[in-house]
Amino acid sequence: MGLGLALAFFFTVCAGAQTAAEAGPAAGGRILLVLPFDNRTGQPSLEWIREASAEILSSRLASAGFAPMSRTDRVYALDHLGLPRGFHPSRATAIKLAETLDADSIIVGSYLTDGTGIVAEARLVDVPHLRMSQPVTARGEMRELNAVFDSLAWKLTRQLDPGFKVSEETFVAAGSGLRLDAFEQYIRGITEPDQQERLRHLNQSVLLNPKFSPAWMALGREDYAGQRYEQAAEAFAKAGGDGADDALEAGFYRGLSLLFSGDYARAEEAFAGVARVLPLAEVLNNQGVALARSGQDGTPLFRQAVAADPNGADYHFNLAVSLKRHGDAAEALTELARCLRLRPNDGEAQTVQKSWTSPDKPRVAATGPAKTLAAKPAAGSDETDEEADAKADPLERIQRGFDEVAFRQAALMLDQINSARRSALPPVERAQELSGQAHEYLDHGLLLEAERLYQAALAADPKLAAAHAGLAEVRERTGDTQAARKEAVTSLELLPSVDAYLVLVRLDLAANHLYEAKQNVAAALQIDPQSEPALELQRQIRVRGGLKR
Repeated sequence: MGLGLALAFFFTVCAGAQTAAEAGPAAGGRILLVLPFDNRTGQPSLEWIREASAEILSSRLASAGFAPMSRTDRVYALDHLGLPRGFHPSRATAIKLAETLDADSIIVGSYLTDGTGIVAEARLVDVPHLRMSQPVTARGEMRELNAVFDSLAWKLTRQLDPGFKVSEETFVAAGSGLRLDAFEQYIRGITEPDQQERLRHLNQSVLLNPKFSPAWMALGREDYAGQRYEQAAEAFAKAGGDGADDALEAGFYRGLSLLFSGDYARAEEAFAGVARVLPLAEVLNNQGVALARSGQDGTPLFRQAVAADPNGADYHFNLAVSLKRHGDAAEALTELARCLRLRPNDGEAQTVQKSWTSPDKPRVAATGPAKTLAAKPAAGSDETDEEADAKADPLERIQRGFDEVAFRQAALMLDQINSARRSALPPVERAQELSGQAHEYLDHGLLLEAERLYQAALAADPKLAAAHAGLAEVRERTGDTQAARKEAVTSLELLPSVDAYLVLVRLDLAANHLYEAKQNVAAALQIDPQSEPALELQRQIRVRGGLKR
């Protein structure tokens, strides 16, 4: 679906139609601004936690269904107000900052040390009503800093949405796989003013934690800005995996990096991957450029780009070039004229138009890559063959800029469209779809997002066995064995399944209840004799019990 169709569908079908069961009040357009916390420790070495606090809270609140502003948004707003990036805003300035960003709520806070521990406190500011909430606090050992702010994020979420059902354990588990030293290096890498220092910290971060997507993303941006395109493409590839929030941006910049390094085939694949989710004009345009540079016909993609953004002069220019190259001179001139109407002072387009309409007819190849058209220079002209070629068959224009805000808004809009579509489904079908999406999140290790959707599925259909089984696995992974067992048993009472039995098997093995584990794995294999996870657990039970295979 093109963005234009998506917008039309969105406004005519579903303005604000996300169901409360799916997302609660949190996702009804609630925009948050999380400000860096005040450092009240008196220790300059802990200043990095200011930015870390905003990073953790924003990440968790986004996973919980809110729309927190990014650090880029905040830095932009500070620049717009003429304030330095490290500015410590007063309450009045914070509200002005929120108003600049159209935020509904601000989160402000502070942290201090307590022996070997850390204590964090936060408050919510309701911007439209100028009200400040009661403070919420979280504390723990310094080595548990991520868990402290994860717990704080859960408490803030409950203030924002008292009906929110995801457990605190799930919030804490969401950040449990991240090494604190890797996270510190990442924060220092995105805040350090010196580029070489930024690179040093970011490289150290990914070395300490090779699966930390935000660090790879930041490293990719640095490599891209330094025109180290092959390294950038590699970093963006690692940033966009495992359901990362910035996967679309990573895919877009990976495509650009591959395009500039001459790997056109993989560039086209990267842009195509983004376009399948978010078919914005700049993505479709660059996918068409990648095809053209590899000797294929990008015309259909340039047409889609023009349809998605009819006011983009470059898209009309590229369509004109592609049409001319593939033998449609009349329509090519029409598109070139549209480009010039939108941008009358476009010197290159003016030169190309003059070349195409000159009496000397260009030699036209029916198909082929760029530079297959050549205009024969007029007699006595000082123009070289290469200059004539450039006029007759210029290169298509690449869209280098990435509008992070526009991408995020478009992605949010598509999420809202999907939510609105689901809200129109019968409860049983809606629950099944939500449970399926939750399972995908669970496969990527995104426990918070998975539990949120499993809870939404059960709100739509409390008797959906698959959702209870999925929630059992979430509880198992967060260490709540009692709740995990309860959900697995509930699932089996509704409909026996391999997934629910395997949760019980793993819990039994952890408790050294080998007899129960053996019974449950046998029940799982009765449902699916070829289940590899069940067969592996059966092998483990036999080894644990001293039996041979």
